[in-house]
Amino acid sequence: MTVRNLDAFSAPHSVALIGASHRPGSVGNRVALNLVEAGFKGRLSFVNPKGGTLAGIDCLSSIDALPEAPDLAVVCIPAEPIPGLVAELAAKGTRGVVVISAGFGGGEEAQARRQALLDGAEPHLTRIVGPNCVGLLMPRVGLNASFVHMTPKLGEIGFVSQSGAVMAGIVDWAAPRGIGFSQMWSVGDMADVDFGDLLNHLANDRDTKVILMYVEAVTSARKFMSAARAAARAKPVIVMKAGRTAQAARAAASHTGAIAGADDIYDAAFRRAGILRVTTLNQLFGAAALLSHTRRLDGERLAIVTNGGGFGVLATDDLIAQAGLLAELGEGTVATLDQRLPAHWSRANPVDIIGDADGARYAGALEAVLDDDGVDAVLVMNCPTGISSSLQAAEAVAATVQARAKPMQPVLAAWIGDAAETNEARHRLEQADVPTYATPSEAVGAFMHLVRYQRGQAELMETPPSLPADFQPDVEAAARLIDEHGEGWLPEPQAKALFAAYGIPTTVPRIARDADEAAAVAGEIGFPVVVKVLSPDILHKSDVGGVLLNLGDAQTVATAVRQLAVRLEREVPDARIDGFLVEPMVRRRQPHELILGVTVDRLFGPVLLFGAGGTAVEVLRDRALALPPLNLALARRMIEETRIYRLLRGYRDQRAADLDAIALALVKLSQLVVDHPDVAEVDINPLLVDADGIFAVDARVRLAPAADPERLAIRPYPREWEGTITDRDGRVYAVRPVRPEDEPGLVAGFRQLSPETVRLRFFSPLKDMSHRMAARLTQIDYDREIALVALDSDQTGFIVAVVRLAADPDGQTGEFAIVVGDPVAGRGLGSALLQRLVEYGRARGLAEVFGIVLRENVRMLDLCRRLGFETQSVPGEPELIRVAIQLKR
Repeated sequence: MTVRNLDAFSAPHSVALIGASHRPGSVGNRVALNLVEAGFKGRLSFVNPKGGTLAGIDCLSSIDALPEAPDLAVVCIPAEPIPGLVAELAAKGTRGVVVISAGFGGGEEAQARRQALLDGAEPHLTRIVGPNCVGLLMPRVGLNASFVHMTPKLGEIGFVSQSGAVMAGIVDWAAPRGIGFSQMWSVGDMADVDFGDLLNHLANDRDTKVILMYVEAVTSARKFMSAARAAARAKPVIVMKAGRTAQAARAAASHTGAIAGADDIYDAAFRRAGILRVTTLNQLFGAAALLSHTRRLDGERLAIVTNGGGFGVLATDDLIAQAGLLAELGEGTVATLDQRLPAHWSRANPVDIIGDADGARYAGALEAVLDDDGVDAVLVMNCPTGISSSLQAAEAVAATVQARAKPMQPVLAAWIGDAAETNEARHRLEQADVPTYATPSEAVGAFMHLVRYQRGQAELMETPPSLPADFQPDVEAAARLIDEHGEGWLPEPQAKALFAAYGIPTTVPRIARDADEAAAVAGEIGFPVVVKVLSPDILHKSDVGGVLLNLGDAQTVATAVRQLAVRLEREVPDARIDGFLVEPMVRRRQPHELILGVTVDRLFGPVLLFGAGGTAVEVLRDRALALPPLNLALARRMIEETRIYRLLRGYRDQRAADLDAIALALVKLSQLVVDHPDVAEVDINPLLVDADGIFAVDARVRLAPAADPERLAIRPYPREWEGTITDRDGRVYAVRPVRPEDEPGLVAGFRQLSPETVRLRFFSPLKDMSHRMAARLTQIDYDREIALVALDSDQTGFIVAVVRLAADPDGQTGEFAIVVGDPVAGRGLGSALLQRLVEYGRARGLAEVFGIVLRENVRMLDLCRRLGFETQSVPGEPELIRVAIQLKR
């Protein structure tokens, strides 16, 4: 379950408090008073075995005395009887329960109680928020079902917190700042309703413009990633993640009963989902205000206008330290500013308009900078002086912004100081929708949040190739290697054979039993050679001197191997020695040593690693992480996140490394993990790279049976739905799920549609398909959506028909849409595609597939009836027909 019955929490018609208390200061008393004082207009019922009257409401002795099954029940009694009580409420028809009480995590008894709680609710689809939470607040309907000390004002922020204390603190913090909320959820231990559910819910809430979350640990990684990616496409999602250090992560786990994943893996997950991560409350709400009221950035170049040169320098330092871009003013802008500013202005960015700047000078400078095509955003700053008015400067900036025709570049402000006039100036700027900050550092930080958010949004809209067209891994050969070995660490020859099956360049080692055989094999290979110990008990060969490099002749090989054998007997006497690996010495001119790897996180599943390699890899800790599956753009971004990237680009006489080869190796490694669930750990270290390419010198692979069939946090491309369709004329079409690189083919197919076909499919006239629209239709989340495309047999990549199915977040129903190009219409292609889509819906466990069709689209309606769809009118929409087929009878 995901969004089902969540409206019982956000907009209930009736609420019952189980455990209402007459004792002042108790949780049950505070919740009761909040329910009454917040102004809820629905029916309120209180249950207390002792009866009496509380806040003007008569208390009932038991839930049997309730006049009706409440939409929402709030429970704050001791834990032991709660599972039975929830089962009773669910059976009566209650759709949502908030369990404020603790006592459902930790020991075996508490875990059994937690399971009983879920077992009682699940048969009736009753949803549970909590346990161990402070409750929830819904200002739009006047509902304060919590023991927070005050009700927040109404606003456009949806807030979800794993910590009740944090939510209570945020309510208090936000009040004097005038920050309001559409919905506030304290989710506690998340026995049922979790972050994924609420992301789905808030993404579809029209009153919520931005989603904020306080996260300690996610519970269901795939659901979270799917919901987060969908929500981030619709509105800004900002998260403050606790547990950034190992010590804090352990504390978070003990507090919530969940297992916190490694912080850098969370970072990778948030970036992949398009979520912006912040670290403080000020950043959380500052980013929310900025993203919800600021237009999109068209670039990242910032111009700074200031009356204080020193503050301009500080702002520039902060910007460059965060890898921001300082705009370069155009010649025309400089000439305009020469006319409007004193002769000794800075004549560059930052634009220092001098300490005596009045409002007119601020307005003139800001107008000139905004007219510069090389400026994507402007930061205007003011430091108080005894010569000019900070308030007048703010009024001039506000008037300039309000007078400009939209759209315009985002304008931010930093008004330094805490005098009454400065505070009034900030208020005037905020009235003009100019985000305003107290220091240059805060303002630059906010701008960089905007930059990072825009980068994440751009990544969500990218449509790069998923895999290179000529990449054809030998999946069967790799599967045989894995099946033959079973579990544990693969010997290095098999590990390298596995990489070779996926096109990752590596050596082919040969095994020698002793020194003499090693010398003989080396002679056959050709000198110089490398010799390594082969032992299942020695994973890090370099730690025991088990790697012998650059051996130039047979005698040297034999002597070195004998000495190595003696050393191993002395230092690791219990290690099994299966022989020695002999392979060619890889010669590269000034190569870089990198590491590529895979680890399996208990929450997010397989995680890919890239960074600086070699024997000091643990010391350097220069790495980037990403979740598979990867495409080439995501792989390239991983590389760019590391410090070694600056060296890989080349410097002085060092040529740039083959970055494309590195990115391709990461994509190949990602595909290896996707194709073979038993690959649990990979370590390619070092991977040598220079301008001529890459080479995997050393490799380790550990196999372990995959416990979770959905171990990947992001559902990969569903290759099993590839196939062909033959139309009535005998023409064969390749049919497969859509991929991001299909954007050009989709746009080309759209341009072949007649205006009438476009109108019948999209319900409106569209002249062309924008990149944003095409990206949305091709860059899809396979966990909740599928689009099957039919490719023209004569034109590679030209899409002639598409059928699409989008499942609801509950996974119960799916809405389909279909379009068949005019040149192939009437040949049975649409019928075959729709039948295949119904098969997909049945395989995914959907109960119903439905679509909305224009009543005048007679051909489509006839097709649906032939395939078993039932038709009915859409209430209030006489021109529309709902067609549906039931997949579960």
